Amino acid sequence: LYNSQEFIKEKIGSDDDKPMRFVFHGGSGSSVDDIQYAIGAGVVKMNIDTDTQWAFWDGIRAYEAKYHDYLQGQIGGPDGDDKPNKKYYDPRMSLRAGEESMAARLVKAAEDLKCVNVLN
Repeated sequence: LYNSQEFIKEKIGSDDDKPMRFVFHGGSGSSVDDIQYAIGAGVVKMNIDTDTQWAFWDGIRAYEAKYHDYLQGQIGGPDGDDKPNKKYYDPRMSLRAGEESMAARLVKAAEDLKCVNVLN
């Protein structure tokens, strides 16, 4: 990327050290070092859809693992054979766990991309 910036700068006669703004397609799974390198070379946008999809799924997976024994039937589980499990199998609960996990991944992405407190 740095070589590309130098080449373009020369070709167009720019005074800007980064005359091009790049998009990091397929950024999901990249190391923080690779992300920082890319930003330094002029990347202004990074696609992280795969990372956010995984984070959402991982939140749901972790919810199921944590409450597995409660999710085997409507009634009966670790708290007793006659206890209802509605608060565990309510889909809003597992989806909320997915949302929380994805939100945490977005915070990490913002930190990795140096996008925290940049508008203040």
